[in-house]
Amino acid sequence: MKKKTPYSLAVSMLVLAILACSLPGSNQPTQAPGEPMTSVAQTVQVELTAASSQAQVVIATNPPVLITAVPGVTLPPNPTAPPEPTIPAPTSITTPCNRAQFISDVSIPDGTNIQVNQPFTKTWRLKNTGSCTWTSGYQLIFDHGDQMSGPAAQPLTGGAISPGQGVDISVNLASPAAAGTYKGYWQIRDQNGVVFGTNTGAFWVQIITIPPTPTSAPAGATIVIPIPHLTLVIPLPTIILPPPVGMMPAPLVPSESGSVRADGNTILAPNVGDTDPNLSQQAFVSFDISGIPAGATVLEVKTNFGDFDQLGNAFALGCLRMYHQNYGAVDPSDFTAGAPLGSVARWCSAGELSAISAMPELKAAIQAAVGHPRARFRVQFNDTATNSNNSADMVRLGSGIKLLISFTP
Repeated sequence: MKKKTPYSLAVSMLVLAILACSLPGSNQPTQAPGEPMTSVAQTVQVELTAASSQAQVVIATNPPVLITAVPGVTLPPNPTAPPEPTIPAPTSITTPCNRAQFISDVSIPDGTNIQVNQPFTKTWRLKNTGSCTWTSGYQLIFDHGDQMSGPAAQPLTGGAISPGQGVDISVNLASPAAAGTYKGYWQIRDQNGVVFGTNTGAFWVQIITIPPTPTSAPAGATIVIPIPHLTLVIPLPTIILPPPVGMMPAPLVPSESGSVRADGNTILAPNVGDTDPNLSQQAFVSFDISGIPAGATVLEVKTNFGDFDQLGNAFALGCLRMYHQNYGAVDPSDFTAGAPLGSVARWCSAGELSAISAMPELKAAIQAAVGHPRARFRVQFNDTATNSNNSADMVRLGSGIKLLISFTP
């Protein structure tokens, strides 16, 4: 058994003496029930002074007592507080200048039935969700699809639509002359020419045109109204009926169609896009319209280009456009570089190309060709001639594509 040193005995005796002074019965103030006994020694803190190698014993009484002890006391180091956590600064989000949100169709919901050749007004309710104010410099513009006699562009508003405000936008249209389903897409253009739509892209109007309801009897008929003791016979005037409407599919003439590459090579198939060596390729298509009699009035032209397939991702090159071009035999001189204006049809996705769609600009081109056996066109991607990915991105138009032409003799 180890002997206690005089220093350790002195420390022990002094601690016991101080603790005895703090025990009940000593001359200490009386404490209320439930209060902590602060006068009783609760903590003994021992610190080692590095310079003298002496130990200090602190008795946590009230007031505290400090005792200097003998060398040789081994004490644990003081605990170190953990570092404060770092909170990242918030990241700011920038709202784009031009952005819109579609709210509702105020008039003419999708699928509304309208008689042929009837004017109507389409109204959309939009909200400015961008950071810029819409002013009178902003315009509502026709984007693609069925224009339905609407303007190419018109002012969006006569005032100012601040961010967060809503606005009703109207455009005057007219239903086409032939029965069917029609859909026109519209967008917004700012004063700098930047075009944008809503949170779902271009917004649209879609209607179903129906023939007028007959309100008259056949020519030469009579109406007999029986009245007691009286019969009235009322003759009706002769009714002149409008001329019949013809509908004719104009098929592709494969032997007069083909394609030309940017290097001058001529291909028999009407393929359009770019090739593995990154050469732009344009298609040339000829349609047989010999069934339309001379002097006929063209009422409507629809494209039926569903007979196609793709190599790669052709529509990554942009929108596919068709131009009226009275070429002869397909040769390198027919290739047209750049991004020309005046297209008569446009498709910006494979889904649009698959749909049977009315093309108002194409109607004028067919009307100009009435009396001739053929109507010929050039088809090209002019947003991007090639994406230079060393892989063919091509739309291959099949021999089954055609035009659907409505006319009166």
